[in-house]
Amino acid sequence: MHTFNLPFGKEKIKLELPEEQVAGVLVSHAHEYKAPKSEAELVADALANPIGSPKLSDLAKGKKNCVIISSDHTRPVPSHVIMPQLLAELRKGNPDIDITILIATGMHRATTKEELIAKYGKEIAEHEKFVIHVSRNDEDMVSIGTLPSGGDCRINKIAANADLLISEGFIEPHFFAGMSGGRKSVLPGIASKVTVLANHCSEFINSPHARTGILQGNPIHEDMLYAAKAAKLAFICNVVIDADKKVIAAFAGDREKAHYAGADFEMKLAGVKPVPADIVITTNGGYPLDQNIYQSVKGMTAAEATCKEGGVIIDVSSCSDGHGGEDFYNNLKNAESIQKAMDEILARGRNETVFDQWEAQILMRMLLKFTIIMVTEAPQQMVEDMHMKCAASVDDALAMAKEVLAKKGITDPKITVIPDGVSVIVK
Repeated sequence: MHTFNLPFGKEKIKLELPEEQVAGVLVSHAHEYKAPKSEAELVADALANPIGSPKLSDLAKGKKNCVIISSDHTRPVPSHVIMPQLLAELRKGNPDIDITILIATGMHRATTKEELIAKYGKEIAEHEKFVIHVSRNDEDMVSIGTLPSGGDCRINKIAANADLLISEGFIEPHFFAGMSGGRKSVLPGIASKVTVLANHCSEFINSPHARTGILQGNPIHEDMLYAAKAAKLAFICNVVIDADKKVIAAFAGDREKAHYAGADFEMKLAGVKPVPADIVITTNGGYPLDQNIYQSVKGMTAAEATCKEGGVIIDVSSCSDGHGGEDFYNNLKNAESIQKAMDEILARGRNETVFDQWEAQILMRMLLKFTIIMVTEAPQQMVEDMHMKCAASVDDALAMAKEVLAKKGITDPKITVIPDGVSVIVK
């Protein structure tokens, strides 16, 4: 038997499969990579040896204020490791600098006080100055230019007015931006809804270059690069993490050079070859990444890249927070026909994008090719409203998958397992 421990929320689900049924297992090498130093030491070394940039303490000299863009509760960024060192470096160079931590929620819900404490620790959460970005608050935004896509580049005015703008984050495969981290802190992190909608237009999402691991020629990435430059993002500190959400590498310095160095490191670890199969089991890496269906689409796209057309994707994601986006949910729920709904999305221009259509577009792209079964804590009706099937366990999902395939004449399906769908780049 082949035994797997699939991350599900804050727990693991044990799965045993006969060896002869398993076509392949796709795992990022990041999970076996042994970091040469502790998490704190890796971050400290990166800050002491920035890539293409002066040290952060030097950048802080003579500045009245600094805004630190920080990822929100949906990202497993180990801010409790990174943030204390960023604060110390800034104050080392300028003890009187006024620091604001701007939470980059993008289009997500606001981060709660409890989530801030869990993310940063009580000391920072209660004594530092925080602002939660709300993309739909037009009065909080200011225009800083025009994106290559033609959209208005509007960002939070707190960031735009900063004497020094920096960011912290992590680098992982991203299903349409290529890689997370770096420039993504600005767009979509602290951008206006208007800017995010233009960048996430159906034309760009439909581009063959807007896929996991691809930066070259990716129109979404190019928009993001412009936004970060226009915002004058001066310094980043990004980390790469393993399956336990522990730092295994850190990259600090210039917003592009440091990010590309980190992306290259991640690419070497995360790249795996597809193993085509009729059934692909994937996850979204557990908490906090599998809090909702919206986020779990990412893990599904790893399965998309290796599942045979007409096959079945089984997504094992807790989704304790439900669908994760009312507009995303309604896009699917109100679709009488997936093909018709997809055609409507593709017909929309760059400035006609509606909320969450990009996530719906990607899920619809998969639904047009595969049957998707979710093993989840989300309500069954919610899952079925979104044109997917719901199973109480992985074993039940496998039984359902085999039944679906049997109707197509496939009686002995092989299975590919992706224990952490957001950590791999299937290429």
